[in-house]
Amino acid sequence: MVIKKPVVISTSKKKSETSDFVFSKEQVRFTGNQTIDAYREKAWKIYQETGIPNSREEAWRRTDIRGLRLGQFKLLNENQKASINDIPENLLEPVADGDHGGQIILYGNEYIHRLDEDLQKNGVIFCDLLTAEREHPELLAKAIGTIVKPEEGKFSALTGTFAQNGVFLYVPRNVVIETPLHSLIWGAVIDVAQISHIVVYLEAGASATYVLEFASETEEKGQSLITNNIEIYIGPQSNFRFVELQSLGRHVWNFTHERVQVDRDGQLDWIFGAIGGHLTKNFAELDLIANGAVGKMSGFYFTDKNQHLDYDSQQNHLAANTTSDLLFKGALVDESRSVWQGMIYVAPGADKTDGYQANRNLLLSKQARADSIPGLEILANDVRCTHGATVGKIDADQIFYLMSRGIARSDAEKLIVEGFFDPIMQRIPFEGVKHRFQKAIADKMGSYLG
Repeated sequence: MVIKKPVVISTSKKKSETSDFVFSKEQVRFTGNQTIDAYREKAWKIYQETGIPNSREEAWRRTDIRGLRLGQFKLLNENQKASINDIPENLLEPVADGDHGGQIILYGNEYIHRLDEDLQKNGVIFCDLLTAEREHPELLAKAIGTIVKPEEGKFSALTGTFAQNGVFLYVPRNVVIETPLHSLIWGAVIDVAQISHIVVYLEAGASATYVLEFASETEEKGQSLITNNIEIYIGPQSNFRFVELQSLGRHVWNFTHERVQVDRDGQLDWIFGAIGGHLTKNFAELDLIANGAVGKMSGFYFTDKNQHLDYDSQQNHLAANTTSDLLFKGALVDESRSVWQGMIYVAPGADKTDGYQANRNLLLSKQARADSIPGLEILANDVRCTHGATVGKIDADQIFYLMSRGIARSDAEKLIVEGFFDPIMQRIPFEGVKHRFQKAIADKMGSYLG
């Protein structure tokens, strides 16, 4: 569900080189499945009719993408190869004790896949999008384009039309996956658009943990475009833990539409981590669509230099007796900027709703800026909804206290930042994931302190 917001007019005169991308209908991949092809045909039409977002739109008022060189981008082609050896070893390590239950690595046009035999025997499908289109089109068609719709924006339509690959996870009824599944989408080529579509579908009573990573090296010159649609359905009485980490190169412009639908008595634990990219705009929505649905959203971000990160989150309570809990924390250094716009929406009749959202920001330099905009739209009675946001600096008294105990100032700042993020770390289910996040924070802090 998209909540309409007021329009704000900007008078800035900066312009892009072209008014749109140069992709054509010949680049759309049709599969022969009636449902999937109808979705892509619709997405193509909306893509053509929808302009590039600008600051006149409320959702984009604080994120300027006019510097994106639209006309230069081409789709990734089959001749653009990548090497598995280019991927840092730590990104391929297990995220929990023992090995992954399944792993997918997408790099360029190459693809590595593994799934435990026991999971295969139980009917679990965990494969890339192209394989799903060939071998499981009827299952894929149950969800693709139904949760994130192309009319939600230019980039959702672009991704729906031109997705080159992605991941499909299907967990049958009452199947419980004990070990985490992991996928890594690696690489960001100059002047190339890399477009991914992630589809997850859990039948009733299913359970799984899925770790999704987007990562790349940094190229010194030029731009890369990455867009993603992420659609997740959690069936009745199902349990899903979803971990996302974005550590893209500093040349990447990253746009994502993602939504999770939680059905009756289902439970979601959704964890974000963002440390990379030049500019990121992310629409993340939680739809609680039936009685007893529960969703927890936890996120951290750490920006530096001229990075710009904009998260637009919505917690949509569409049925009675639903619960949501959102906590996002961010640290900013240098001249970086973050924007968080949050909304708790309670539909008519969604009584007994319990919704909470909070955004906390820590500014580590005078030039950094964080905009934090919580919101409530409540159209039902007998609900409990609260929100809050803070933006502040490191407490000088905390620095003084630690330094008085013989701790150097730089180490004191590190300790305070680590403590600031600790509530998010405590929500992470696996030590491997927690270690990866903590290392990313330590690397950012180490670079800032020299």
